[in-house]
Amino acid sequence: MAPLLRPLLLFLSILVVSSAAAAAAVVEAEAEDPLILQVVPDAKEEGGVGGGGHLGLGAAAVEAHFVSFERRFGRSYASAEERAHRRSVFAANLRRARRHQRLDPGAVHGVTQFSDLTPAEFRRAFLGLRRKKGGVGGSIFGSSHEAPILPTNDLPSDFDWRDQGAVTGVKNQGSCGSCWSFSASGALEGANFLATGKLKSLSEQQLVDCDHECDPSEADACDQGCNGGLMTTAFEYLLKSGGLESEADYPYTGTDGGSCKFDKSKIAASVKNFSVVSIDEDQIAANLVKHGPLAIGINAVFMQTYIGGVSCPYICGRHLDHGVLLVGYGSAGYSPIRFKEKPYWIIKNSWGESWGEDGYYRICRGRNVCGVDSMVSTVTAIQTSQK
Repeated sequence: MAPLLRPLLLFLSILVVSSAAAAAAVVEAEAEDPLILQVVPDAKEEGGVGGGGHLGLGAAAVEAHFVSFERRFGRSYASAEERAHRRSVFAANLRRARRHQRLDPGAVHGVTQFSDLTPAEFRRAFLGLRRKKGGVGGSIFGSSHEAPILPTNDLPSDFDWRDQGAVTGVKNQGSCGSCWSFSASGALEGANFLATGKLKSLSEQQLVDCDHECDPSEADACDQGCNGGLMTTAFEYLLKSGGLESEADYPYTGTDGGSCKFDKSKIAASVKNFSVVSIDEDQIAANLVKHGPLAIGINAVFMQTYIGGVSCPYICGRHLDHGVLLVGYGSAGYSPIRFKEKPYWIIKNSWGESWGEDGYYRICRGRNVCGVDSMVSTVTAIQTSQK
């Protein structure tokens, strides 16, 4: 009997370990948003899992959707245990998407390429905006970099720098917390377009490899490649180094283990100055129209499950963890749930075109939702001698 029992006991032990890992994954996935959990009960308490208003599913349906997710995003896992773990995380994220949908009815939330990642894994791999100890907004460089107040009486009702040719295609940072470098390079791409009339794709990898600039108010807080950084310190580095090479000359690798390969003779765009914009939406809009796309920080908690629409959650933290690029705004994004049209910001992200609205995110204007108005900086460029 003993030899026959050994395989059974081994199978049961693996099952127990897998179940424990799955349970731990669910706890990690759903403990991320305590305030959201407090406002919206877990879908399990309502007899199912869901997301996007169409994912009220049993175990068999979750499996079918997970298989579809694996096929759509090319997922494969090293073992049956790892797949079981990821399936549990996926199921937890379906419930999380449903909570997000109820808190953010103007957008669509559901399955994305991040649906098999816990919030902690998602933050580590795809965010990377370094938090300031002194708060979410304001200038870390003092009054010398505070943006002057601009007139706001003649602002257009709708504006989009993509229509002016000042925005490069959506890029993909990969599993590297380098969002800050994409935000900074995108702002300089737009500023360089305004200064030269030419749109050049600039190198994020140069910032990842070479920028170790530190916050003057926090000497131990420095730009750290895939481990995070700030757009303003990136601009300070560019002022000191002379500028950024092109993407073609210094291509992106999504890793930060290599040495700095910056060649000053290949600079494609240079920073003339940068400024930090006040927490005022009219001033943000005025700076956007005058200076080009703006580097901003945002709380990305709703972005992991975002598919499209105007995101305007009833509740969202204002601690900033993701660097993105503000490229425009609209006056009327229709919200079918709330039966009114909402003004919104247009944000370029760095997670590829398959995420969101072809790589873009719309979030409502008017009340600093998810801290979108709290960390905004503008940059101006000078014309380089390179043809």
